[in-house]
Amino acid sequence: MAAKKSGGCGLLVLVVVAGLLGVGYYKSKHGSSTAPPSGADTGGGSGRYVALGDSYTSAPHIGKRAGTPAGCDRSDTNYPHLVSAKVRPAEFVDVSCSGATTADLSSAQSTRSGTNPPQLDAVTSATTLVTLGIGGNDVGFIALAPSCVTSHAKSAPCHDRLTAGGHDQLADRIATTANRVGVVLDKIHSRAPKAQVIVVGYPTVLPDGEGCWPTLPIGSGDVAYLRDELAGLNDALAAQAKAHDSGFADTAGVSKGHDVCTDSSVRWVEGLVPTSPAAALHPNARGAEGMADVVESLVGS
Repeated sequence: MAAKKSGGCGLLVLVVVAGLLGVGYYKSKHGSSTAPPSGADTGGGSGRYVALGDSYTSAPHIGKRAGTPAGCDRSDTNYPHLVSAKVRPAEFVDVSCSGATTADLSSAQSTRSGTNPPQLDAVTSATTLVTLGIGGNDVGFIALAPSCVTSHAKSAPCHDRLTAGGHDQLADRIATTANRVGVVLDKIHSRAPKAQVIVVGYPTVLPDGEGCWPTLPIGSGDVAYLRDELAGLNDALAAQAKAHDSGFADTAGVSKGHDVCTDSSVRWVEGLVPTSPAAALHPNARGAEGMADVVESLVGS
């Protein structure tokens, strides 16, 4: 945005203030940041960036396979790689892995092709930036998908089963997962006291409204239920980030209107049958780019 030269210093002040407000607006809409500790500079050839997470971080099939083991399905164009390319740290380590839960951050994870060491092993005292995208597999969202498929557009088999008796099993899992993430964040800060830590939320997967049955063969009741539960997980992750001196990258807000039911030319998350390189119900290349933009906006702030 350019401004005409008139009004001298007064206009300059207005332009500077507007710019600062613009930055604040972007961050208020895309997450929150916690100022990095002294010595946590990352970028321009300095610092060490470590990416931890599950398949929404590793982003299977959107690019060439990166690192080992092959079973982690880590792409070289996932959001950590894109953030690293923009920030340019002196060292970058991506240990994210498909199927990872919070337990796999502290313990080795067996995959269909090789074993991923405990992800936290990559976090050292020299680390200055950590991104963490985890929790969905603890709750079991992706594993639930097949049981939610239905031939009845208005039905809600998952909701009916998981809330039987007035008790919401997913809500319980989210609460448990949130506590686990809090423990993980404490471990990260202990291992890397100089690091800025950013928890990365999950993007919008399901649309507002009833969904797009039968393209996505999930009934309207389950679309609403699962959409609300995923929002609940994001809220819980944001709360844990705040409580444990970490930033939160809100990728859900910016991905509204890019869910699985939108046109293939705009969607960030693929459906049960991907139409572009990606795993089913996972971010595609466009989604990885959008997530990277949100994360990068918080680095160093």
